[in-house]
Amino acid sequence: MKTKEFISKLKENTGKALLFEYAKNEFAGMNYHLTEVKNVQFNSVDCGGKANNWKETHLQLWESPNELDKKEYMTVDKVLSILNRVDRINPLWLDTEIRIEFGNELFHTSILKIEEFKITDNQLIIKIYTVNTECKASDVCGVEETKEEATACCGSETSSCC
Repeated sequence: MKTKEFISKLKENTGKALLFEYAKNEFAGMNYHLTEVKNVQFNSVDCGGKANNWKETHLQLWESPNELDKKEYMTVDKVLSILNRVDRINPLWLDTEIRIEFGNELFHTSILKIEEFKITDNQLIIKIYTVNTECKASDVCGVEETKEEATACCGSETSSCC
């Protein structure tokens, strides 16, 4: 999902509580804060020797240990106000993929993709999920990845890339 699509969805749901579901029926706590908005640029070289460049926008969520007794989720309006403030200081990259950075005591810190939105009368629920690593040079390496067991490019004796 592009950053501009995410912001548009927020604007369509002002006045609602904003929840992040990171696993089935597991949500970031009511004590979460949007602590950082990042324009991230990646410059990498895969194991096949190909340069890869892309940009993403990351929203970092953090659960405050000092607010465990908090009774309400952050609102869509609050998140929009943070994004507007950030955009005035460091313009958002609206055409990039957006990711959510999150972790807590029950879930390892990860960069998560947005899977879908669920809208109720008073909530906007953003379902986020982990993404597996992948070999960008599998066509060069000849390594086929399966869902059961992903194999790294460099793991093959006959690989031409490493």
